[in-house]
Amino acid sequence: MKIAIIGSGDVGQALAKGLVNLNHKVMIGTRDTSKKDLKWVKKHKSKLQLGSFAEAADFGEIAILAVAWHAAENVLAIIRPELSGKIVVDVTNPLTYDENGTPELVFGHDISAGELVQQTLADSHVVKTLNTINYKNMVKPKYKDGSPVMFMCGNNQSAKNHISDMLSEMGWSNIQDIGGIEKSRLLEPLCLLWIEYGVLNKTWDHSFSVLEK
Repeated sequence: MKIAIIGSGDVGQALAKGLVNLNHKVMIGTRDTSKKDLKWVKKHKSKLQLGSFAEAADFGEIAILAVAWHAAENVLAIIRPELSGKIVVDVTNPLTYDENGTPELVFGHDISAGELVQQTLADSHVVKTLNTINYKNMVKPKYKDGSPVMFMCGNNQSAKNHISDMLSEMGWSNIQDIGGIEKSRLLEPLCLLWIEYGVLNKTWDHSFSVLEK
């Protein structure tokens, strides 16, 4: 499958590496293709390319939105035409930071980032997922104390089925579809809980799990 990664930060690069290792063809969309920390891409040139945001969006059969939220509006405006009719995986969290570096949600009760992405990309099928996990554990997650859960939501069932298959391929065995894209209002605050746990316990390798009796 041809997959576009929209964003070249830690999240985008980790997803690109993982998906290339799963034999997908990937293009990373970035503002600056000459970034020093993207030099590793050349080692995978048969399966991995660099391009602009628009070039990557045009390349991919599926696109993964992995940019910082403050840049999302501008990036989405650039790539909207190229993503028409395609599945877009939204892994963003609408976070802002105060002067002490404490994260807060920009919004969440009446609207969510996932819903805004879907509204902006009205002709695309947005699926919210992978926003409650460290980027290092997005592909082939391994935990000593059980199987983590990965939640997802979106309005198009066929799109969610495709992404569920992709998540399974990435190593997720417990995938839970919690409904329409408005359920992003639940998933995005869950990221804050994940952060708070990490701060308190000085770890970023934790995940959520659902236990049944």
